[in-house]
Amino acid sequence: MLNEVNSKVLSKKAIEEMDLGEEDNFEAMFAESIKKEKGGSIVTGIIVSIKEGEDNILVDVGKKQEGLLNKAEITDGEGNLIFKTGDEITVAISGYRNERPFLSYKKAIKAKKVNDFVEAYDEDAEPTMVDGVIVGKNKGGYIVEDSESLEYFMPRSQAYLKESNTLIGKKIKAQVIKVDKTTKSIVISRKVLIEAEKEKRKEIVDELLKKDEPVEGTIKKITSYGMFVDIGGMDGLVHYSEISYKGPVNPSKHFTEGEVITVKPLNYDEAKRHLSLSIKAAMSDPWDELKDQLEVGDAVKVEVSNIEPYGVFVDLGNDIEGFLHVSEISWDKNIKHPQDYLKVKEEIDVEIVEMDFEKRKLRVSLKSLLPKPFDEFKQNYKVGDSVKGIITTITNFGAFVKIGSIEGLLHNEDISWERGSKCKDLLNSGDEVEVKIVKIDREKENISLSKKDLEESPIEAFAKNHQSGEILDVKVRDKKEFGLFVEIEDGVDALIRIEDLGDKSFDEIEIGEEIEAAIVFIDTDKNRVRLSIKRVARIKEKEAMEEFNNDERSTLGDILKDQLK
Repeated sequence: MLNEVNSKVLSKKAIEEMDLGEEDNFEAMFAESIKKEKGGSIVTGIIVSIKEGEDNILVDVGKKQEGLLNKAEITDGEGNLIFKTGDEITVAISGYRNERPFLSYKKAIKAKKVNDFVEAYDEDAEPTMVDGVIVGKNKGGYIVEDSESLEYFMPRSQAYLKESNTLIGKKIKAQVIKVDKTTKSIVISRKVLIEAEKEKRKEIVDELLKKDEPVEGTIKKITSYGMFVDIGGMDGLVHYSEISYKGPVNPSKHFTEGEVITVKPLNYDEAKRHLSLSIKAAMSDPWDELKDQLEVGDAVKVEVSNIEPYGVFVDLGNDIEGFLHVSEISWDKNIKHPQDYLKVKEEIDVEIVEMDFEKRKLRVSLKSLLPKPFDEFKQNYKVGDSVKGIITTITNFGAFVKIGSIEGLLHNEDISWERGSKCKDLLNSGDEVEVKIVKIDREKENISLSKKDLEESPIEAFAKNHQSGEILDVKVRDKKEFGLFVEIEDGVDALIRIEDLGDKSFDEIEIGEEIEAAIVFIDTDKNRVRLSIKRVARIKEKEAMEEFNNDERSTLGDILKDQLK
């Protein structure tokens, strides 16, 4: 981005108008940066001695002085010396020890490069940009070296850098802002580039926000949270929630770096220098179009775009996505996972059951377009039918039996004629059982089943051997306000109502007491037996009368028979 900054912004005039700080004395700072113990001059000398095995060579620098030059400074990459004894060499006097000068060939080369740059510098030419690395620092600022080993001085106030131990080796971009031919100094500034960049950024942002129109940009980088897009030399972020109207999407699945896209600026955070962009804002809002096209109850064809344990996301096209809850996939109440019913990319027909334009939410149903299992059941079965089903769930009150695609309840009291029987003691999930449909509740869509109704009831067995009017010995099992429940024999209970007690006192009767009672009726359809204590007396009286009458006729007959003889 820095390379694209308008060069006019970095002109000499612009630099002069900038507040560079009155405290900045660049000549003094540069002098500080190159200050040496002694020396600092560039001289031409003659190599007088190169000894094998020694690190330093001797160079005659005149005035009867021989300086020391580290052999490594005149060795190439393969370890070969690039000079020999008697060669003339330009060196820099970097210091003294015991009046013997220390020499540097590399510093001399650098000094020559600085000198050549200073001599060739044209103040009226286009500003000079520097790509370099910080190689040193001092009280005044930083020493920066470019790829040609040319050194520059960057005052601390022009660095725009936070002081850190990690600055050495940091790559920077800067602009030459001052060249002094007297001191041979080249002063550079990172600050002017950053200020120019900020100014350019402000111009771009102001223009973009003022126009408030979609613009083209190039994707520079894609991350998990969005994409950085270059528009006119400035980077903005398209958050993943601003890509599509159907909600957050993974940008890497839909875009590639270098791709040109259309975006719309949303806002700019001056403090964070953050420009927010949007792809979906650059398009027409599909939800506005949806208002005129669909309404609740409409059936539409959609494509499955994503499957989760709790439901399925479906694509209606035009960046509209709906949600199909797991409970709306099938009439089957035992769905374990939507993926058992649907696949990604599968096309299905669904019914729109809710549209919230304010929250941009749309819910659909698949099962509402499928035949209702209860309606199918009513067509195929009726009360009294004997059917086979599979036990799906066992509870404390009974068991659910799946018949086709619908479930019915087999209550504990309908599992067996044996008193106290429970489904959990007699059945297991997955068992196949034969049951009888005893009730179909069309309003509540409930089905009641019975297993014991397929077997002969104790009442039916009882009816084969007993009839109305028969007197039985029974045991009182329970007392209620309306009468007594008595046990006739295993599995057969009967009711004696209060009004059928006769002279027997209800309060004096005790549970477990044995009493006589006569059969009033046996109802095998409803599995009921009614008894009466009061009727016992009448039956016995009638039987005695019949017996007496039989005795009377027998005696009179015998008298007439004897007379006839």
